[in-house]
Amino acid sequence: MKLSICNELFGAWPLEKVFSYVSRLGYHGVEIAPFTLTEDVRSLGPRERRRLRELAESHGLEIVGLHWLLVKPEGLHILGPSRETINATLEYMRALIDFSADLGGKVLVFGSPRQRNVPPGMSREEAWRRALDFFSNVAEYAEERGQIVAIEPLARHLTNFINTVDEAVKLVEEVGSPGLRLILDVYSMTDEGRPYGEIIRRGGRYLVHFHANDTNKLGPGFGDADYIEILNALREVGYQGFLSVEVFDTSPGAERIASESIENLKKFGRMVGLEF
Repeated sequence: MKLSICNELFGAWPLEKVFSYVSRLGYHGVEIAPFTLTEDVRSLGPRERRRLRELAESHGLEIVGLHWLLVKPEGLHILGPSRETINATLEYMRALIDFSADLGGKVLVFGSPRQRNVPPGMSREEAWRRALDFFSNVAEYAEERGQIVAIEPLARHLTNFINTVDEAVKLVEEVGSPGLRLILDVYSMTDEGRPYGEIIRRGGRYLVHFHANDTNKLGPGFGDADYIEILNALREVGYQGFLSVEVFDTSPGAERIASESIENLKKFGRMVGLEF
């Protein structure tokens, strides 16, 4: 397992400053939120993509991939309301897959709670049918580009669609493509009301990414999540991907969150015999 961190934590910091700082702390990678760079990734040409990739490499970092995929541009939604909206969202997902590949990334985390909510009046059956069609198309293209889209179960107060590991696994299995896999997030796992280890073991076969945060929306070790249980379960399922620090409350400041999060993860790792 390796350690990464999400760049939106750092607000207006230029990426060069982010890369330099997190590299000194000991992180191995950075996860990029596209909306922090541009309204539309199609506006970033080959030269800029190459520059970003080389900038990360110059600091000894990997660009792990992308998350917060559909924040920008406005109006995207995987379920509609119109076929035109779905097609535009599919087109942008393909552009994001290309962008991740060009940056040297591998995983695209599909959270995007507002852009997947089941609209009023749409049945759950119709929503599922549309989602299955959408992710089947996305997964096919991701597989062609050597990328993986990872569906993220999210807490019920964030979205009304795909809230549990069971639902996410069902989608992965029905799509049936290596281009669609699973990410788990500690903050949202807490909402399931099941032991963390049980959730991880349920999804372990498909798990390709992991968001390390805590019960209070801060970094790992800032809240009450049992990271000993979490790390033991990840090791049990043979997880070899990134533990990527993602927070939803930045009030303590980026530097404190980034530095204490990696210190906490390394401490927890030593407690279970893992070295990061």
